[in-house]
Amino acid sequence: MNTANLQLEGLYVVLSALLAALREKGVFEQRELETLLLETEQKLAADTERAAQLRDANMEAISFPARYLRQALQSSAGSADQSFTQLANRVGRLKRER
Repeated sequence: MNTANLQLEGLYVVLSALLAALREKGVFEQRELETLLLETEQKLAADTERAAQLRDANMEAISFPARYLRQALQSSAGSADQSFTQLANRVGRLKRER
């Protein structure tokens, strides 16, 4: 696996922990964070110039961080905190269900 991918994996886990801490400390509510991430994903998808330059798989890759972080927040809000691999697989399954 590419080292950059491993570094990004670690960054996603750190960001998800940071978002969960902000929620737990009452800085943001769960709904606010989920809305922020959903709106970010929608902005990425709405960038028609970028979409015209990239294949669909690349656009999916650009959207992955926002999708992953939403799933991580949902997981940490419940009783089952999941690993990066479990959450990434969940993001992939949800993508295919659309």
